[in-house]
Amino acid sequence: QVQLAESGGGLVQPGGSLRLSCAASGTIFRLYTIAWYRQAPGKQRELVATITDGGTTNYADSVKGRFTSSRDNAKTTAYLQMNSLKPEDTAVYYCNAGGRYYSGAYSPDSGSWGQGTQVTVSS
Repeated sequence: QVQLAESGGGLVQPGGSLRLSCAASGTIFRLYTIAWYRQAPGKQRELVATITDGGTTNYADSVKGRFTSSRDNAKTTAYLQMNSLKPEDTAVYYCNAGGRYYSGAYSPDSGSWGQGTQVTVSS
């Protein structure tokens, strides 16, 4: 399985921006859909964004228009650009690779997870 490592989290003021990275090992990175999830304390894990091997992106309604997912297959790295951050975006963010789609919905269960990176939006 592919190994993943997130980075780029931190403390940012409301309205600010961060770019998360998800660095992957393995040459078949280009074949994977990359999914970004987040989990806030006391809340369920939430799917934030996906980007397929072909570059098609999809976003949760809560981040649509503010977050952008991209990938650089040559660098085996995926990115999540987060703009206009809000306090409710505070969470640990994880990337997942190698999951599968079932009836159009992405399931991360068969994929690999990174260790997560903390994003805190606060003044």
